[in-house]
Amino acid sequence: MPQHTAHSHTPVPARELIAAHGGRVTRTRIAVIEVLQAASHPLSHDEVAAALDAGGIAHDRVTLYRALEWLVEQGIARRIASGERAWHFEIRRGDDHRHAHFHCDRCGQVLCLEDIPATASAALPAGFELDRAELVLHGACADCGRNGVGAP
Repeated sequence: MPQHTAHSHTPVPARELIAAHGGRVTRTRIAVIEVLQAASHPLSHDEVAAALDAGGIAHDRVTLYRALEWLVEQGIARRIASGERAWHFEIRRGDDHRHAHFHCDRCGQVLCLEDIPATASAALPAGFELDRAELVLHGACADCGRNGVGAP
């Protein structure tokens, strides 16, 4: 599993995030938030599970799925479509920075493109209201492109 480094912002402690949203503070929710806060890129369900396993945090797939869903519903985390019917998750930062993502169609990794905003560039028709915008670019990451991994 790739090494993860924290984003440049100071994360809010997991217990405080959960309590601020009126949720039950559980060991799994705390651990999932901490894993997402430490990640350098959005993580799949399996990557979060592997990080919990590595940290000795007991969990099952359903509990982890429910924890991730609750975090998304509460606006603590966001879900990113990866194109392979698997979601990736990242913690929402306090400044609500919205950025694009890159999905490597060869290895499946999803990377943050911090310098590319995920905003709608076109004006919406009259009466339309934008709730959110997502920008996911697809292709081959630098490693896969350089090494020809999974090339057709």
